[in-house]
Amino acid sequence: MRYLSYILFFMPFFAFSQNVLNLQETLRIGLENNYDIQITRNNERISDNNVTLGNAGFLPTANITSGYSVRNSNSDQFPRSGDDVISSRNSNTGAFDAGVSLSWSIFEGFRIQTNYKRLQELQTIGELNTRLAIEDLVANLTAEYYNYVHQQLRLNTLRQAVELSRERLRIVEIRYQVGNLSRYDLQQARVDFNADSSLFIQQQEALNSSGINLNRLMGIDVNKQFVTEDTTIYFNPFLSKDNLLESTMNNNVVLLLTEQNRVLSELELQTLESRNFPYLRLNTGYGFTHQDFSAGNFNRQRNWGPNVGVTVGYTLFDGFNRRREQQNQRIVIENRELEIERRILALQSDFANMWLSYQNNIDLTNLETESLENAKLNYEIAMDQYLVELISGFELRQAQISLLNAEQRLLTAQYRTKLFEISLLQISGRIGEVLD
Repeated sequence: MRYLSYILFFMPFFAFSQNVLNLQETLRIGLENNYDIQITRNNERISDNNVTLGNAGFLPTANITSGYSVRNSNSDQFPRSGDDVISSRNSNTGAFDAGVSLSWSIFEGFRIQTNYKRLQELQTIGELNTRLAIEDLVANLTAEYYNYVHQQLRLNTLRQAVELSRERLRIVEIRYQVGNLSRYDLQQARVDFNADSSLFIQQQEALNSSGINLNRLMGIDVNKQFVTEDTTIYFNPFLSKDNLLESTMNNNVVLLLTEQNRVLSELELQTLESRNFPYLRLNTGYGFTHQDFSAGNFNRQRNWGPNVGVTVGYTLFDGFNRRREQQNQRIVIENRELEIERRILALQSDFANMWLSYQNNIDLTNLETESLENAKLNYEIAMDQYLVELISGFELRQAQISLLNAEQRLLTAQYRTKLFEISLLQISGRIGEVLD
């Protein structure tokens, strides 16, 4: 009991000696250090690097090659005239060649132009994925930050409950010593004090767990301790349903990603349809060849010069694979359209449920605020009556429990309202407003 009193006495000093964080600082640290954000941003950089004319196929490819080879051969030549056989043994031929070649696809049924558009759409998807990761982190960090505030406030109410139980125990001990109360009353007061102390210790564990989760989301040492600048949970009771719904239909990242998947499917169909056209390719180069002969009429021979060629082609028949693939891709596009409609319906459903819960919890918060005022007044009356021995310790305990429950219900209602506010801002693509 004395040890617990020591902890409660020095609790304000411990809090003062820790780091103090507000929501904006928490989000700033998280956006800088969170590993998921860093990985997503690197993936976006890859998408940015891929958007080039060369990667799309607009530019030609050039190669330089060289080589040297030696050939050893034996031969017998039989003249038609019947003369003696001309024999050659161990004849060596050395050849050196070098050249530069260039290949350029001039036209492939608009496949190259479609590839470039596809790379640009993948770049947009990379940006949306980064935005989605940032919005998720901001929402999760904000929710955990206010959970930490919530747990701190619960700890404060339980600390007050312990103080009230201690005061009751002090009064009971005095009355027991003068013979006004029985040992049963003393033991019951001690049981109630220990019960409140147990809840206080358990709440410390919940607070520490929330702090660890918050540190993990911020990407810092999970054992770092701090207190929040906020001492209560505020929420905006004046959000506009129509504005939020309109923003949800226009700015929800998941819906935008679903629409981008449809665009990619349409570009894939254009790529497949490019095979319906002929192709035109240009090939050119410059070559040099040097040969050394150990037998024959020449000692060496050199050849050099440019070459150029054009290839025109068209696939007449491929076993109906081209038609089948294009038909399948049109079905894929139809599925993408259905996915968009399904996503819109899901968003409307989620938004309706969130808005209803948000409004209900605002009403519940107002009700619990009134209940808490009544519970405080009821406890004050009960304590006054207990001091003049008009009510028993059991009745005072019931008033104390009612006060504690009212405080906890109000904190829960405020926290739940804040969570639904965060969810509404996230689903509507406006979660960045909490950074202001």
